[in-house]
Amino acid sequence: MSVRAVRGAIRVAENSAAAIRAASVRLTSELLARNRIAPERIVSLIFSLTRDLNRASPAEAARSLGLAQAPLFCLQEAEVEGSMAGVIRVLLTYTGEERSVPVPVYLDGAEALRPDLFPGRPA
Repeated sequence: MSVRAVRGAIRVAENSAAAIRAASVRLTSELLARNRIAPERIVSLIFSLTRDLNRASPAEAARSLGLAQAPLFCLQEAEVEGSMAGVIRVLLTYTGEERSVPVPVYLDGAEALRPDLFPGRPA
């Protein structure tokens, strides 16, 4: 086993606690499922939010998935002129097989952040 990392992001439709929590849970659930990561293999989860999302904490929402022992952290995304608004990003570190290939998860329009992974998607 070695330490691995995988990224993900999701666009959030509105700045409401319910929308931020739902998006956070969906993104985290998809990352864990697509990468077949059991909660005990999580090293850490770091979430960032764009400045326009300030009604809830993705880390707090992720706790509802039973991640009581995993270190979770939340911060504000760097504000870069022209960058996409309404986005939650995550960096998940975990223990996994060296030969396994991490599967990034970008949802609800966040695919445009990674045209190298999702060619043909509108930017």
